[in-house]
Amino acid sequence: MDLSTIYEILASALRMATPLLFACLAGLYSERAGVFDIGLEGKMLMAAMTSAAVAYLTGSAWIGLGAGIVASLIFAAIHGLASITFRGNQLISGVALNFVASGATILISQAMFGQGGRTPPLNGAARFHEMTLPFADALRPVPVLGPLYADVLSGNAILVYIALLCVPLSWWVLYRTRFGLRLRAVGENPESVDTAGVSVVRLRYGALMITGILCGFAGAYMSTALQAGFGREMTAGRGYIALAALIFAKWRPWYALWATLLFGLLQALALRPDVIQGALHLAIPGPALDAMPYILTVIVLAGFVGKAIPPRAGGQPYVKER
Repeated sequence: MDLSTIYEILASALRMATPLLFACLAGLYSERAGVFDIGLEGKMLMAAMTSAAVAYLTGSAWIGLGAGIVASLIFAAIHGLASITFRGNQLISGVALNFVASGATILISQAMFGQGGRTPPLNGAARFHEMTLPFADALRPVPVLGPLYADVLSGNAILVYIALLCVPLSWWVLYRTRFGLRLRAVGENPESVDTAGVSVVRLRYGALMITGILCGFAGAYMSTALQAGFGREMTAGRGYIALAALIFAKWRPWYALWATLLFGLLQALALRPDVIQGALHLAIPGPALDAMPYILTVIVLAGFVGKAIPPRAGGQPYVKER
């Protein structure tokens, strides 16, 4: 396997990891606030369909992105209403949203476009296109670092760079701001936050709104950048993989980046069976390669990567003492 092939796989891994990174950070905010969100998959799916449909109708990927974020925020608000206001089971609420999104996206897109639950192909300004970073061509001859910058980091859609910037931004918000301190405290000991005169409900809703925004970015990226339109069930379990990556990352932003890049690398390798078979000198069936990210998800969830302790108040509705 030559260097050019390695760079191609790394570039593909970065693109495949981007929606996982958005969704993983989304789950990070909600779970740090004590709200388990199995509904990441549904929010991403709804955002993907809405973004593609609006981008096609308006001819603007940015308007499509905004519409996808709004759709995801609506689902986040519904999840908050069920699990925070009415103190329902958070896991059941998230699963229900996934089922609703699975059916609603197909129904709406079929009613709008009549193409079997898909949107028409996007082109021109209706898509986020690749962009070249400054000095990419000039730095390409530099050994190792040059190709990594010019061929892996450069040449991606703008949403890829937004996802990468969200990692240090999330670290700063969670660990260097008053809001982040309170958010983490709500996930560990909501009673102490309430005693300090801070609204637990408001903080948890705030976390879910951030989750909705990030899932909106994830879904919009999939349908307007990674692919040229929406296809039924196009998230393909990425919301669940993002949750596994979050456990793998032990609810920390920087670890989330490396965890999602690992999952993205497995997905990229699944798209290049020739590389795997050539490296191992084995004829591995295509379905086995496709299943690798999901197998790793099962391994992570089974706890084979070490002990991961979630926020202590996670999944528990808060009842204010009178």
